[in-house]
Amino acid sequence: MAKVGSVLDLIGDTPMVEVSQLSPNPEVRILLKLEGQNPGGSVKDRVALAMVEDAEATGKLVRGKPDQELIEPSSGNTGIGLALVCRLRGYHLRVVLPENVSPERRQLLELWGAQIIDSPASEGSNGAVKLARELARENPDYVFLYQYANLANPMAHYRGTGPEIWRDCPEVTHFVAGLGTSGTLLGAGRYLKERNPGVQIWAIEPPAGEMVDGLRSLEDGYIPPIFLEFGGAEILDRKTIIKPRESIEWTRRLTEVGIFAGISSGAAMAGAARVAESIDSGVVVVVSPDGGWKYLSTGAWTEDLDVVVERARHLIYF
Repeated sequence: MAKVGSVLDLIGDTPMVEVSQLSPNPEVRILLKLEGQNPGGSVKDRVALAMVEDAEATGKLVRGKPDQELIEPSSGNTGIGLALVCRLRGYHLRVVLPENVSPERRQLLELWGAQIIDSPASEGSNGAVKLARELARENPDYVFLYQYANLANPMAHYRGTGPEIWRDCPEVTHFVAGLGTSGTLLGAGRYLKERNPGVQIWAIEPPAGEMVDGLRSLEDGYIPPIFLEFGGAEILDRKTIIKPRESIEWTRRLTEVGIFAGISSGAAMAGAARVAESIDSGVVVVVSPDGGWKYLSTGAWTEDLDVVVERARHLIYF
């Protein structure tokens, strides 16, 4: 087994596992890329490290310089990834976090030493973005990496996630991921299309106004700047809406093949099943953004499905 010099060296190069047993079409294979295997527990470790390294390369951050403070809006995973990187690089981090996130997220941020600034629960992740931008304007000494507008976000996937998928599964015909900041879809999607223009890129989003773990709807009034700057409209072939109930149902179904993943993974798998139903044959690669450990308090696997779905209307699960 390889030895590494830092836990940050373990970010990326995540495994893929065949979950074709769950495919509704026997002629369509489905493979799940397990981003929960990253050291901070999610796909956002890639983005966090890439943004910090880019800021260091451009002089926004200087390693060893005291009292450097970063601020970032997050509904959980990006904040956790940044908190881990900042802890090891010696930076102080403030995370603007919606009040209604699941408690595991808050605990993990505190564990890595991040300072939490609450944003209104009623405003969701858009409210966190709004407040973080206001605080960054009011405090020019803060370093605002801003994952929604930082090209290091999609480039982390263009340089890492996409090449890994192509290396491990060059026969891929469809790539499916959730639409959050859009970084995973744009970066990996662009790389795959450059290798094979026939690869279809499908984005999974929730219904407008509804919360699904880790996802956002572009109809909710905020389009991430990187989506426009990185050519999202040209890269994406299709968007499909997955409702909270479907996300939770498919999160539970993943346990049938031994996969304990977060609820956005269930949403992505629901999307993959929709792809499989719509084509004659193919190979679908799906991104599983994180593992299930940070979701246990939601009761997603053990409580009555109707109760869990109703709870999702009030609690951000990601």
